[in-house]
Amino acid sequence: MLPRGRPRALGAAALLLLLLLLGFLLFGGDLGCERRKRGGRAGAPGCFPGPLMPRVPPDGRLRRAAALDGDPGAGPGDHNRSDCGPPPPRPSKCELLHVAIVCAGHNSSRDVITLVKSMLFYRKNPLHLHLVTDAVARNILEMLFHTWMVPAVRVSFYNADELKSQVSWIPNKHYSGLYGLMKLVLPSALPTELAHVIVLDTDVTFASDISELWALFAHFSDTQVIGLVENQSDWYLGNLWKNHRPWPALGRGFNTGVILLRLDRLRQAGWEQMWRLTARRELLTLPATSLADQDIFNAVIKEHPGLVQPLPCVWNVQLSDHTLAERCYSAASDLKVIHWNSPKKLQVKNKHVEFFRNFYLTFLEYDGNLLRRELFGCPSQPPPGAEQLQQALAQLNEEDPCFEFRQQQLTVHRVHVTFLPHEPPPPRPHDVTLVAQLSMDRLQMLEALCRHWPGPMSLALYLTDAEAQQFLRFIEASPVLAARQDVAYHVVYREGPLYPVNQLRNVALAQALTPYVFLSDIDFLPAYSLYDYLRASIEQLGLGSQRKAALVVPAFETLHYRFSFPHSKVELLALLDVGALYTFRYHEWPRGHAPTDYARWREAQAPYRVQWAADYEPYVVVPRDCPRYDPRFVGFGWNKVAHIVELDAQEYELLVLPEAFTIHLPHAPSLDISRFRSSPTYRDCLQALKDEFHQDLSRHHGAAALKYLPALQQPQSPARD
Repeated sequence: MLPRGRPRALGAAALLLLLLLLGFLLFGGDLGCERRKRGGRAGAPGCFPGPLMPRVPPDGRLRRAAALDGDPGAGPGDHNRSDCGPPPPRPSKCELLHVAIVCAGHNSSRDVITLVKSMLFYRKNPLHLHLVTDAVARNILEMLFHTWMVPAVRVSFYNADELKSQVSWIPNKHYSGLYGLMKLVLPSALPTELAHVIVLDTDVTFASDISELWALFAHFSDTQVIGLVENQSDWYLGNLWKNHRPWPALGRGFNTGVILLRLDRLRQAGWEQMWRLTARRELLTLPATSLADQDIFNAVIKEHPGLVQPLPCVWNVQLSDHTLAERCYSAASDLKVIHWNSPKKLQVKNKHVEFFRNFYLTFLEYDGNLLRRELFGCPSQPPPGAEQLQQALAQLNEEDPCFEFRQQQLTVHRVHVTFLPHEPPPPRPHDVTLVAQLSMDRLQMLEALCRHWPGPMSLALYLTDAEAQQFLRFIEASPVLAARQDVAYHVVYREGPLYPVNQLRNVALAQALTPYVFLSDIDFLPAYSLYDYLRASIEQLGLGSQRKAALVVPAFETLHYRFSFPHSKVELLALLDVGALYTFRYHEWPRGHAPTDYARWREAQAPYRVQWAADYEPYVVVPRDCPRYDPRFVGFGWNKVAHIVELDAQEYELLVLPEAFTIHLPHAPSLDISRFRSSPTYRDCLQALKDEFHQDLSRHHGAAALKYLPALQQPQSPARD
């Protein structure tokens, strides 16, 4: 224990240390500048105080500084640094900044989200994102931005397939394929009223406010239409290996990972004809582009150097295999945009790669919910549904014991559908998708599930941003899971204290692509033959237009973590008879599955009909357009029961299949069931939700809903997890 009087001395020392650190942060960036003023060597690390902008002389042209190789007179390459000088004027506080990105496929869509996170983290202006996408990326990103509901962000989509014909004639060896050429056609693809746009590759990460980059448009002369950073390697010098023959470029050329485009001037200058003529001419002697659009941009600039406005290198710090980027910066505070432009991405070799990798991972795993920040003082159109949501939230009473239930019901979760590459199943008239939901603590079930169910699956995962990356690594490390392209994983990002079980089920159900779905839970393993048996049963029973039915798959359970899974009904009955298996929840909650009539199932040779009964919650196969789950049921209790009630109210037959079965595996109780068991308030809130459910049921189905009233008034068992 410290003696009296010491805290004051410690406080003074801490204050002095704080002042020293503050002084270093405020003035440390000017030390290099001062060193250069005193005669530092040419090519020393550049000084980029403040917003890292070059000084503009009275004639309005950007003053050139030392080139990457340290030669002060290096000609076209000497624009790569900036001297200390006053920052350019920022765009006005509420000026709308336009950003264009070309994105195709599942992996590129994930990259875009990390890029957007970094932009949103630093931005102070409204943004309008112009996304040129294929159908896959549009499906992903449209849902993501709709559910993200970020204030002061607009998103417009453009069909990349409609642009393919404009670039498909260009041979391209770059891994980006046709999509790597589409930045060439942006002046014609984007709206004609759009005059300025920042164009970004999906593999860049911001370390600064994008408005500082937008401010560089002010330095364009009357003839300059393209702003680019010099290429930070010797690629275009043609000396990387013997017989290396790159496309023509000025000096080291320019990198097109970050581009400022004056669209209005490009259109006036006849940009489309200009780049097409240049590309056709060069392709007479060159077999293909190696770096996609970048080669053609550089060839045009070589022929028309007055078109380009060189940008300070910190706005595109390139981490390629042969990068010279470290000559561009002297401190972390210098960095503005980091560009992972090597095919190796995070595995690229670089002197400071660990720092850059950690910086990238910060945004990769950053909670995107925290970026739903309003831009105070900038009135903007709210995202669709935001006003109604705010009104509903404002009506909640925080003193209500069930406040967290009602708040969770209103939560709009960010949804990233098809998080991993996915191949849709070929159309089959009786095909079935297994639908389920899970959280991080159930990932270990996936491999076994894939071995038992060879058909398509649609799985919703409730994860944080960081857990989503752990999940990605989990899949990549598993040969079983990595080989399954017919399993669609949909990430629903975690928010709120209660598990939104029915919202998760609805996400997975909505993304199923087959005519029928098997509504299961992740802790059940279906019979090995169930997939084929269900398809045959659907056809034989004439489901669909001929018959409105829900096929019941009888549920069993084992209390053993390891047991020999039965390959047939005969084997299952043998295990049942010796006590190695039980009908599901026979001991704790028989009401949940008793109407399946297991005694009859033992002898059944054909499907048989059963009647709905209170608390019945079987696992069923239904058409994909079946009623959705009621999202009001969050946490534990009545989430599946309410769905079966709705199916019965809509007059679905309940048909039990005689050869079908699924088996529940043991696991630790969930947090929500623990709360249900221990909290009377939790159980009271569940009863309140049941009462409201019946009121809505009565409004939709009238007097027919009276049959369900006794079931709604019975207490829920605390046994089911």
